[in-house]
This record gives sequence, C-alpha cells and structure tokens, in this order.
Amino acid sequence: MAGVLLARASTEVRVFWHSLRALLSHWRRHPVQFFSVLTGLWLATSLLTGVQALNSQARDSYAKASQLIGGAPQASLATANGVPFSQELFVGLRRAGWPVSPVVQGRLTLKGHEQQRLQLLGIEPLSLPAGSAVAGQVLDSARMVEFVSPPGSTWIAPQTLEALGYREGDRPTTASGQSLPPLHSQADMAPGLLLVDIGFAQPLLGLPQQVSRLLLPADFAASAPALPDAFKGLLVLKRGSEENDLARLTESFHLNLDALGFLSFLVGLFIVHAAIGLALEQRRGLLRTLRACGVSARMLIVCLCVELGGLALLGGLAGVLSGYLLASVLLPDVAASLRGLYGAEVAGQLSLSPWWWLGGIGLSLLGALLAGANSLLRAARLPLLALADPQAWHQAYARWLRRQAWVAMALAVLAGAAWTWGDSLGSGFVLLAGLLLGAALGLPVLLNALLSALLGRSRSVLGQWFLADCRQQLPALSLALMALLLALAANIGAGSMTAGFRQTFADWLDQRLSAELYINPQTPAQARELQGWLPEQPAIAAVLPSWQVPLQLQGWPADLYGVIDHASYRQHWPLLEALGEQPWTQLASADSLMLSEQTARRLKVRLGDRLDIPVPVGQWAPQVVAIYADYGNPRGHLLVNAEHLLAHWPQLTPNRFNLRIEPSAVAPLVSALQQRFSLDDSRIVEQAQLKGWSSQIFERTFAATAALNSLTLGVAGVALFISLLTQSQSRLGQLAPLWALGVSRRQLMQLNLGQTWLLALLTLLLALPLGIALAWCLDTVINVQAFGWRLPLRVFPLQLAQLLALAVLATLLASAWPLLRLYRSQPADLLRTFAHED
Repeated sequence: MAGVLLARASTEVRVFWHSLRALLSHWRRHPVQFFSVLTGLWLATSLLTGVQALNSQARDSYAKASQLIGGAPQASLATANGVPFSQELFVGLRRAGWPVSPVVQGRLTLKGHEQQRLQLLGIEPLSLPAGSAVAGQVLDSARMVEFVSPPGSTWIAPQTLEALGYREGDRPTTASGQSLPPLHSQADMAPGLLLVDIGFAQPLLGLPQQVSRLLLPADFAASAPALPDAFKGLLVLKRGSEENDLARLTESFHLNLDALGFLSFLVGLFIVHAAIGLALEQRRGLLRTLRACGVSARMLIVCLCVELGGLALLGGLAGVLSGYLLASVLLPDVAASLRGLYGAEVAGQLSLSPWWWLGGIGLSLLGALLAGANSLLRAARLPLLALADPQAWHQAYARWLRRQAWVAMALAVLAGAAWTWGDSLGSGFVLLAGLLLGAALGLPVLLNALLSALLGRSRSVLGQWFLADCRQQLPALSLALMALLLALAANIGAGSMTAGFRQTFADWLDQRLSAELYINPQTPAQARELQGWLPEQPAIAAVLPSWQVPLQLQGWPADLYGVIDHASYRQHWPLLEALGEQPWTQLASADSLMLSEQTARRLKVRLGDRLDIPVPVGQWAPQVVAIYADYGNPRGHLLVNAEHLLAHWPQLTPNRFNLRIEPSAVAPLVSALQQRFSLDDSRIVEQAQLKGWSSQIFERTFAATAALNSLTLGVAGVALFISLLTQSQSRLGQLAPLWALGVSRRQLMQLNLGQTWLLALLTLLLALPLGIALAWCLDTVINVQAFGWRLPLRVFPLQLAQLLALAVLATLLASAWPLLRLYRSQPADLLRTFAHED
C-alpha cells in the first residue's frame, strides 16, 4: 500500500513539474507580458511600501519622543502658558514632599548648521524616580556620574549624529560660541533632540536658574493631589497625554498618504490583472492540451497559483527595494512638512524593522492573488471544449460586463449613502472609494454603450469596422483605461484642491499677517520689560501684545489667546461667521470668544453656544460670537479679550508682540532690540520672513503628495503602454484582412492610432467631471473631517488643459511602439498570420 501511495505521489510530482514547465514556457515566448506582470507588481508594491515606510518612520519618531523619559508619556507641572519659571519652585515642591524632577527645554542652533534648529533637553537624573528609563535604558551609578560630571555627555540619535556630520566624542559649538558636552549616540534617542544634564543645558539655552517643567511619577500624578497653596496660580498639572499629542494631530496627514499609496497600489494591480488575463486567454490552447493529456483542473490551478506566486515574489522584492529608495527620496520633504505643521521631529534617514520588508513582499503576494483571482476562476469554470473556442472568452467577458455594471451601481449607491449619512473621516474615504471604484468599473460599460450607439449610426463599411474593432479591443484595454481614468481623476482632484488651497492660503496670509514685526520674548521678566519699553518708541504706530494659554478641550490640544481691543484686528482678521454686526465689540465688552473653524467643528459648537474652558479655579463658559479660518494649524485656536483672560490667569505675561511700524523703521528697531534685550534672530521675525516660511512649509507639505500624484499618472501611462504592446502581438491577425482588401499600412496605422485615441479621449472626457467631483469631495468632506476646515471649490481651466495635454502625450507615447512595429511589418508577416489561425 505504501509503495502504491509513493508511486502515486511521484507521478503527481512529475505531472506538476511538467505542467508547470509548459505554463512557464509562455513567458519565454512572450517576454513583454512577463515584463508587464513584474512591472505592475513592482510599481504597486513600490508606491505602497514607500508610503508605509514614511509613515512608519514618523510614528517611530513620535514614540521615541513621547517615551524618552520613563518609557511612557510623563505628567508634569508647568506654567499656564508654558514659559520657563524659577527653579526655586522646584526646591519648594521637593521640600513640600512632591517627588518632582526638573526639565529645561529649548531650541538652539549649532555653528555651521544655522538652517537647522535642534531641540535641547536638560534633565536631572538624580531626582528621577528610581528605575526610570532614559532613552530606553536605566542609568546606573557610573553612567549617572558620567552624565552629570564635567565635561558631561550629550546624548544624540545616531541618525542625527550622522546627518550633522559629527563623530562620537565631538564637542560642537553653538551659534553663540558655547561648547556642548561630548556627543554620544544612543539608539533610542528621538531624532533632532539633544539630551544633557540640566546644569549644562541652562547656560546653553540662556535660561540660568530657570526650568521649563517639573516631571511627576505616574502613580503620584494619578492620585491628582492638590498643589500647596504657595504654588496655586503659578503652576498647573498637565497629564502625560496632554504633552504628547503628535500621533493624534498627525493622524490625518498620515491617513492621506496611506490613501494615495493604496490608490497607486490599485492602479498597479490593474496592470497585473490585464496581463494575467491576456496570458490566460493566449494559453487557452495549451490549457486544452494539458487537460486532454490527463492533467486535472485542480492540478492546473495549483500550477497557475505557483506560477503567480513566483512572479509575485520577484515583483515584491523589486518593489520593496524601490519603495525603500522612494521613501528615502521623499523623507526630507515629509519630515519638513511634519516639522513645520506640527513641530514634530522625524529622523532624516530610514530605519525600518524586518517586518516592514516581509510585509512588502506579503503585499505583493496579496496583490497578485487579487489581480489573478478572476482569471484563475474563469479558467477553472470554463468547460474543457470551451477552452478551444475563442468566442467563449468574449462571451464570458460580456457576462462579466453585465455583473460589473451592477457592481458599479452598488458602489455609487454606497458613495451616496456615505455622503448622506456619514460624519467621519472613514465615511469620507468610503465616499471616495465608492465614487472612484464605481466610476472605474462603470467606464467599460459606458464605453461599450457609446461605441454600440456610434456603430448603429455609422454608414460606411470601414467606419463600421473601425467602431466594431474598437469595441472588440475593450476587453484587453479596459483595465488600462480604468487605470488612466483613476490616475487622471486623482490628479485633477488633488491638483484642484492643492491649487485652490494655495490661492486661499495666500489670500489668508495677506490678511492675517498684517504686522510688520513680531517679537517673541524669552522670559516673563523680558516680556514685562518689553511691555513697558515698546510703547515708548516713536517709530512704532501700534503695539499689539498677545497672551497664550495651552489647553485641553474635550481631549484635543488647543491654544487660548488673549488680545487687546484694536482696530487692526477688525481690518485684518477675516471672519467666516459672526453673531451680530459688531463681533469685535462683543469680544471686547462681553464674556465672549471667537474660535477657529476646525475647533468649532471638532468641538461641535455653533454661534451663540457657550464653551466650557478649564481655568485654574472652576470653569469659564464664554459665548461664541464668531468663527474664523486658521489654515494649517492642527491645534485648536481660540481668541478672547486680554482682560478676560488675565482675570483667570493673572500671572501671565505676553508671549508675543505684534508691531505696526513703517517698513523703513524696521531695521533700526531690530538693531535696538538686539542691543538692549539680546534677542537673537529667531525671536525677531519680519512679516516678509514669516510669510516666506509659511509659504515654504505649504509647498513642502504638498511636495510628497504631488510626487505621488505624478507617479500614479506615470503608472497609468505604463499600464496603457503595456496593454497596447501586448495587444499588438495579436493585432496583425485582425488587420491582415484589411490589408488584403487594399488598405495600405499607413492607413492601417492611422486607423489603429484613431482607435486608441478615441478610447483614450472618451476616457479623458469622462475623467473631467469625475476629477471635479473628487476635488469637491476633498474640499468639502475629506478636508473638513481630516483637518477641520472647508475650502471653496476652485476649478482652474489652464491646469485642466495641462493635465489633459499630459494624458494625450502619455497616450501617444504608449501607442508609438506598437504603431512602429506595425509600420515595420512586412507583407509576409501579414500573410503568415492566416497560417496560424485556429
């Protein structure tokens, strides 16, 4: 019995091996199709894994930053507006039995690296709770002594050390001429951060005897003890989650990148699906022969699956490597965007786990399975004799087209339901997915109907052949045209949204940044001195101080600003909605506030509502009298009168002074400020400089999006090129009868090009309304749910014309090589096609 089973297994292995060799021989005879499958898997995997690498790197940096001390986000005591305070408060709290540990934090610039501001963090390891981890490791006595004793030690992430061009033990100098303790790289340090003992950090930051916050052990903070009376009003307790909002604030940014990556993945799979379907159709004779020789349908499907898995492994390996390179190229722009928008530091070099590499190959295998499942199912279900019938495949396509129409209608209904009843970012993406996939699946159905209608109206024989043959090409070209539709619609939608945002953002900056000079004091004492000195300067037309208090409103980080009553705000602070005709007068006199659009949406408040604001004593509930735009700010933004703010936080000092001054008087005033108050360039900002920074942040924010959009359009062009190229191998048999009837090869080329352009132009015309609808969804649904603000829909005809011209050029380039092959074909080639017809 065992011998019989062994012989049967050996026979099965031989049948499997010979069947697999026979199937693989197709790729040797058709290298273009082999290239198309690998290209599709490569591009799909590359774009998606590249986006995943960017997001993974950013989230890893957030985690390291939030877990730098203690291995978890820390609760702390700080001033209400986050400015430094005297370390005498630390001494007093320790004497009162509070186990606090001081931290000083600020930014500095190293000599030779003036364009990069690093964050310096000073800690006192001796007062940290026992067993606290610092950068992932517990300091023993020897390490602690080395850290605090001269010359000390500066911990730095290996990526930051390499990016700055320093080596272990170097002592870099700050822009002010002070030397840092020797550098030592630590694997778990957050990027862009330097960690030193507080005794070294205070003079480096110009904060002698000052601390930024006091850390508290988690168990002590959980009991929510009341501050001693001597410290009430001076310090406030901030929970760990309040200090680490980066992951939450940047969630929408990363989600949008994920959406672009998955769109590119989908477009790449269209290439694979088209190539596998064409290969299966061309091998129907081989499948018939193998089945006639006794190969079971189950064995045939196993061989096809193994073949597909091998292709997926090759494409996945190439895709993961390309994704890594793509992420490396885009990482600087993404890091600059996160730094400018959210203040988040992300490592400038990729450091990915082995799971990312394995996950990329797994994505390729999954993509190949999704792309080839339909073809495998069709091959398994077609009867043996039908494999030899060319019409069986076209009949199967017609049946599939009818099912595809029903699926497209169902997706359209799903999109409508998400728009009508959805109220979240997830429902917004369901709306986009239903709209795009429904339109893509409906494209072949609509093209088939249009060509059938035109065919019924055609009177010439050649015209009827032109349209009938054009419709006959739809099964082979439909997926490429669907990819072109999706890519062009995505470019129209994202391009319209980006250009509209750019114009809206520029107009908003011109209105909001009205002051000629912005001064940021370094300490409360300096703020009080500036508050008395600035109004005495004759060159200054108006001094507009502002006070800031960071808050948590319903779990979201927000900033509450206090401003004085001045005509400049009425003239240069545009409001989207207002309660009554004099909102600024109400803000100055009544117990009221204004807030940003995204804050109002996030907190679900409207004009006339009262908003509960936590204050040091009890709750404050001012009335909402106006809503304004605040583009690009992920945090909540609220505006109240300064007198009302100071009634609850009397210890506050201004954190910024906005100065209205004649442009010619700016330079002398800046010189006087630097001489009297020793303010560096980072604390004196001119209007043009601030606008330049804001515009630069905006452009770099959308640089990665623009690059991915361009890559998506390029993938669609590749899909169309590969489809036309693979189809050209079977086109001679369809064109030979026309040549035999007297149609010249030049006319055949023109007819072939006309068919391609007709299908492409119809697709482009359908992509226009789809792209505008996508832009509307991005402006009014995705932006609102992701960032909280709504943008006006703007359509730019010149931009649409440029995109259409690029799409036409891509179509021309895609059809150039097949047309050249047709032009170079000899009469013998056209005659030879009849000899190989089944």
